[in-house]
Amino acid sequence: MAGILRAVVQRPPGRLQTVTKGVESLICTDWIRHKFTKSRIPDKVFQPSPADHEKYGGDPQHPHKLHIVTRIKSTKRRPYWEKDVIKMLGLEKAHTPQVHKNIPSVNAKLKVVKHLIRIKPLRLPQGLPAEEDMAHTCLKSTGELVVRWHLSPLDQDTVKS
Repeated sequence: MAGILRAVVQRPPGRLQTVTKGVESLICTDWIRHKFTKSRIPDKVFQPSPADHEKYGGDPQHPHKLHIVTRIKSTKRRPYWEKDVIKMLGLEKAHTPQVHKNIPSVNAKLKVVKHLIRIKPLRLPQGLPAEEDMAHTCLKSTGELVVRWHLSPLDQDTVKS
């Protein structure tokens, strides 16, 4: 076995070599390109685009803190790494919004599957809700997080007058 490994290590780079010992054979190559590889994704996908800020109304100087991410297309017949990213982001079920932070590690994952998802900024028109108000919040389809205010019942005396 050591002779086989020595022959594999000492081969000239870039050439296909078959090493045979008895019945077993090993096929060695430096690099095999498969149909679906991550290298086929163009580099311009991962570069920031100022046209995106104009298109979606974002401000690059003051970005929003949270994304609302919704999967709008199927992952059938998509490469395995796109399915893995969709699973990591928690978007297995279509048209179910998930909230993610606007940080570079999450944004890199979102760019890989940007053709399968819809991203909206989370807007807080009433400000960030307190911890006790989190159970009484509603997320609208426009991306606004609305806090439902508690109304106390009025006295019957004030209603009559």
